[in-house]
Amino acid sequence: MLGRKRREEAADMSRAIERFERWRVGSAHGARIPATLWKSAVKLAGRHGVSRVATALKLDYYALKGRLERQPVPGMDVEVPSAPPAFVELAPAACSASGQCLIEFANSAGSTLRVHLPAGQVPDLVALVRSVGAAR
Repeated sequence: MLGRKRREEAADMSRAIERFERWRVGSAHGARIPATLWKSAVKLAGRHGVSRVATALKLDYYALKGRLERQPVPGMDVEVPSAPPAFVELAPAACSASGQCLIEFANSAGSTLRVHLPAGQVPDLVALVRSVGAAR
């Protein structure tokens, strides 16, 4: 079963490599890559990983990664922004009379991180916010 999956992956990648090479041969140096080729590269990157596809198709890793991150999330009507949150609200009312604290982070993709803290412990909030942002 694993062999068949790898053959299918290799076939997908081979077809994309051929399409990109044909376009490169027939286009002027410095010409923009057509949207149809970018779309196929993004689709492959979603399945096989950005690094692997960028290397195979001779694309800029960060350009491909950015395009992949800007893709809409399945089941959602809006596109998820790739920028980190510009605002973080800290609600001191979340701490109870016993001194325990509840901190909850949510990102635009719907991931949530809930942290329960005993009295007197203060986490690295910046690291927590970044970890939720990375969970997209």
